[in-house]
Amino acid sequence: MSYWRKVRGFLFPTRYLVFWVAAVVFLITRLAIRFPQLTDDWYSHRLYPVIATVLSFFSRFVPFSLWDIFWTAFVLAAIVVILLLIFRKIRFTTTLRKTLQFLVILYSYFYLVWGFNYFRPSIENRLHFPSGKLPDSLFIKTLDTLIAQTNASWMEMDSLKKADMNTAIEASYKANADFLQITYPNGYRRPKTMLYSGLFAKSGVSGYFGPFFNEVHINGKLLPTEYPFVLAHEKAHQFGMARESEANFCAYVVCSTSSNPYLRYSANFNLIQYFLVDALPLKNYRDYVKKLRPEVVADIRAEQKYWRALRNEKLDRIQTAANDAYLKSNNIKQGTLNYNQVVELVLRWYEQKEKH
Repeated sequence: MSYWRKVRGFLFPTRYLVFWVAAVVFLITRLAIRFPQLTDDWYSHRLYPVIATVLSFFSRFVPFSLWDIFWTAFVLAAIVVILLLIFRKIRFTTTLRKTLQFLVILYSYFYLVWGFNYFRPSIENRLHFPSGKLPDSLFIKTLDTLIAQTNASWMEMDSLKKADMNTAIEASYKANADFLQITYPNGYRRPKTMLYSGLFAKSGVSGYFGPFFNEVHINGKLLPTEYPFVLAHEKAHQFGMARESEANFCAYVVCSTSSNPYLRYSANFNLIQYFLVDALPLKNYRDYVKKLRPEVVADIRAEQKYWRALRNEKLDRIQTAANDAYLKSNNIKQGTLNYNQVVELVLRWYEQKEKH
């Protein structure tokens, strides 16, 4: 064996190779945070669309969630391993090393196939929204506009057909691709119902994007008023919109500009609730609520009652804490509060439209 092969074997033993790879990936994430524009140019607009197309091409042929199957198998395997350790059928040190190797592979794979999208510039910068402090008058004006739009777009949603919603959302994403600066079609976005919709509903999860197989997941317990907006939100993640506020913004743009009336009402219905949360400190808050037509208020109350009945407080708290930690670890300082920052994005969009 040559001298250099001995050195390489000492520095990079095969069993530690995955840890070296993870270290490299970690260093790249630090560089990606420091150079967001390069991340956007080279990863989000060049490499990721290829990855998304390849992964979604294969996963679309499977009607159920591959990721749900994967993590279910992982949990079952973990239980078996723990039992084997208890009965001393396997060695602890060897098992620990292999487990760490597996987790390191997942960590590296996550960032390579989607995670670097967290480090691109914010959508405000990409879409050249006005910067600086927003005037309070803009919030009041936009709130009034949204109330009027919500009232005007109200309709019965019981006859909603999910296949039609998917088609309409795709058409609107294609129409808004230039404005949102997304690479359309960016692969395939077959909506998949969560295998454990009831369990996720208890923790308040309405949908999620699974980057490992590039899958869009929707909770089967969603109400018709929520379905179009949530589906558009999860599709936004597939397009590389990692931040929750940005996915909400894309969902609003796509649904509100659609010719489909179901999408328009879902857009206004979901956004007005974010605005009403931010309007709570206003002294005349109740006056704004009274401006909503009774049918809209009834829909809001029905949705709140529906999810309260499904909610398990402990599971909800655990899921919220885990999601908050996950978001903060991925360069989103606000954590779960980032969802409600869609209000600021919409305000800046409206301000931009007024100036033009």
